[in-house]
Amino acid sequence: MSNHAQHTEHGHHQDELEVHGSKRDYTIGFVLSVILTAIPFWLVMGHVIESSTDTALIILGFGAVQIVVHMVYFLHMNSHSEGGWNMLALIFTAILVVIALVGSIWVMYHLNVNMMPGMTITLPTANT
Repeated sequence: MSNHAQHTEHGHHQDELEVHGSKRDYTIGFVLSVILTAIPFWLVMGHVIESSTDTALIILGFGAVQIVVHMVYFLHMNSHSEGGWNMLALIFTAILVVIALVGSIWVMYHLNVNMMPGMTITLPTANT
């Protein structure tokens, strides 16, 4: 069996090899991932921002950016891979996840507000 026939049987094509990133792409992705991990770690450990809510929102932002870095540099997702279907599937999945998360938070908030109106905690006083 010829060498070309063996590669064709196993599904190895020249086009598939071009999809993978170079060492430069992996290095850039790694450095960005380290930076995007180190900055939130420094923010928390150094108590740089007084408000814990602001710190959490900033960390959430860094996490979202890191997800994009991983998808681009390590998973090689872009608008050209698989004829754009990977990106379309990713956008659809992201929309569904956002709807599920926001909807769940909204429902739980309104259940707490509307179903538990008398659940305020009163502490006993020391004078009684």
